Amino acid sequence: MKMPYYGSGLITALFCISASAADLDRLEVENRLAKADKAHPADLRRKELTDIDLSGLNYTHADLWGSDLRRSNFSNSDLSGLNLDLSVLSRVNFSHSNLSNTSIFGVHVGNANLSDANLSGSRFIGVMDRANLSNANLSHAVWGADMKNQSMGLMRASLNNANLTGANLSYANFDRATMRYANFTGANLHKTVLFGVDLSGADFTNADLTGADLTGTNLEDTNFTGANLDGTRFAGIKDKTKLKGLSTSKNLDKALID
Repeated sequence: MKMPYYGSGLITALFCISASAADLDRLEVENRLAKADKAHPADLRRKELTDIDLSGLNYTHADLWGSDLRRSNFSNSDLSGLNLDLSVLSRVNFSHSNLSNTSIFGVHVGNANLSDANLSGSRFIGVMDRANLSNANLSHAVWGADMKNQSMGLMRASLNNANLTGANLSYANFDRATMRYANFTGANLHKTVLFGVDLSGADFTNADLTGADLTGTNLEDTNFTGANLDGTRFAGIKDKTKLKGLSTSKNLDKALID
């Protein structure tokens, strides 16, 4: 499977972060958070915080930029508004956490648990393949391609094989993302922008796609069984036979297919 290219400079930066990081345990993290305020955030920048239970804490006055958080537990925590750019987040547990309005750029979040997490208004560019986003709130999230950094290759979100069952993606932007075989069963995609997205093999069973924009998307073997297609735009679709389950979808007569 071809992965999005982020440039050798970014890979080098991530290596340096890992190589220069320091170890902290939960007690030290709690002590730093207790002393922190908005003007003096807790210094967790570029720290190695792997395989630690750091759940249930308030990180809103913390600096976690570039930290290595692999496999750690941040469930039921408040990380709203943070800059998590260049952090290492693979297999991290963010379930039931508040990540609203966060910036997560150039990051690998593969196999992470973000079930029931609040990611509303967040900005994400990176790899989130096989992540669990079931029942997560991604409303008004901006996860579309970064067209200003094309010198490093196409900077976009990758959510291949991600679990988005029951998730709220209303008014979110996933412009040019790759979401092959993603599971959107029962998800809310009201007015969601999916322009130019690779949705091959994706499952939209019983999803609400009211007013969603699927212009120029790859919909080969995509399943729309029972989906609400009221006002859904399918501009550029030349072969409707590639769209599975259309005969059982709702409001097909109101879909904009051309």
